[in-house]
Amino acid sequence: MSVNLNDARCKELNEEEKYKLLNQVISEYNQDENNLIQILHMTQAIFSYIPLEVQKYIAKKMNMPLSKVSGVVTFYSFFSTRPKGEYMVHVCLGTACYVRGGKKIMDKLKEMLGVDVGETTRDRKFTLEVMRCIGACGLAPAVTINEKVYKQVNPNKLQKIIGEYQ
Repeated sequence: MSVNLNDARCKELNEEEKYKLLNQVISEYNQDENNLIQILHMTQAIFSYIPLEVQKYIAKKMNMPLSKVSGVVTFYSFFSTRPKGEYMVHVCLGTACYVRGGKKIMDKLKEMLGVDVGETTRDRKFTLEVMRCIGACGLAPAVTINEKVYKQVNPNKLQKIIGEYQ
């Protein structure tokens, strides 16, 4: 694939440039519906999510029903139809984390960020998500922000943790 989808570069593109890059992706995948998932991955890298208007555009360009494109986008959890924040905050609510206070952490983060689970702050800085288990049960309760794991978190530590990203 010769299209360069460096995340930092894509964030700097305007809408017209993003669509131009998307056209290049669709063309390089020969508008083949067997390549739809790959095209959608590339689309998400370009736009950071796949809104309905982009789904319509892909369907038209690939001469396929919108329902097929939307069906794939909504079936796979790694595709998002809503913008995500710069920082993905995941609260583990697996058994060990839940028992050790994961729900209290989630409630405090909802209050601090002013969003519910699955939502993104207005400034697109944070998206709050639940994880069922991050495999760090001995560190419970755990929170991840992007790739960084915070262990033995309690509501009193959250201001400092979130402050690192503001």
